[in-house]
Amino acid sequence: MEPVSLFDLAAKQAQWLAVRQSAIAGNIANANTPGYTANDVEPFEKVLDRAAVSLQATQAGHLGSAATNAGFAIKPQEDDGVVMPSKNSVVLEDQLLKAGEVRRSFELNTAIVKAFHSMMMMAVKS
Repeated sequence: MEPVSLFDLAAKQAQWLAVRQSAIAGNIANANTPGYTANDVEPFEKVLDRAAVSLQATQAGHLGSAATNAGFAIKPQEDDGVVMPSKNSVVLEDQLLKAGEVRRSFELNTAIVKAFHSMMMMAVKS
């Protein structure tokens, strides 16, 4: 089994957050576009559930397994029943709340990586 790398996990979450921020920005940009349907990205937990850990063959007789590639798909936002007269489903307040969540998640992600990196550097220098 491959070791779970915090840096790889943080990088994957940062990519996911970037895709989500892009979807939110597109929703805000199209808030007044008639017929526009708001988009969002599937939750990061579902992305992690799809990602399989690949096994490493240490001897020629071992069976191998290929890891799946987890992508981030932008999909139409779940219908919450709010539709403007122009058939637009973007609610600016909701989009701004989501943008705030993304910002806080980026800050947490980078703080964890920074702390882990400092811890690793202290262990290496000792």
